[in-house]
Amino acid sequence: MAASQFQKIAAAALLGACLSFSPASASDSTDSTLFQSIIKDQMSAFAAGDAKAAFSFATRSLQQKFQTPEFFMEMVRQGYRPVYEPQSVTFGRSKVTKYGPTQEVYVTGPKGQNWLALYAFEQQNDGGWRISGCYLTKSEGFAA
Repeated sequence: MAASQFQKIAAAALLGACLSFSPASASDSTDSTLFQSIIKDQMSAFAAGDAKAAFSFATRSLQQKFQTPEFFMEMVRQGYRPVYEPQSVTFGRSKVTKYGPTQEVYVTGPKGQNWLALYAFEQQNDGGWRISGCYLTKSEGFAA
C-alpha cells in the first residue's frame, strides 16, 4: 500500500474513532493522573518499539479498525510522529466533554514543532480506561 494511501486510511479511521467514542459515564470528574499514566505508558511503548504494548492501550474498536499491533504502530509512526517520537511532553487540562473524558497533551515533535494532542478515553467493560482517539493539531506554544 502506498504511503499516502495508508495515511489517508489511517487518518480517516482514527478521526472516525475519535468522533465516535461513547459518552462519559455518570461521573463528572476525570482522573487526570490515570489518563496521563496511560498516555506516558503508550509513549514509552512507542519509544521501545513495542507495538503489542502500544496497541494494548487502544480501545477494542480501534484495535478492530487497525487489526494488528504492527499496522497500528506504522499508522502512528507515519501520521502521528509528534506523539510517536516526542522531544518533550507537557500535560494540559483533563475534562469531561459530551463525548467523554479528554486529556490535553502538549508535545514538541522530532523537528522541534509544537503540537497539541487531544486524547479521548473510553471506559471499558472491566472498568478500566483505554485511548479511543487522538486529535493532533499544531500549537503556538504550551499551556501555562
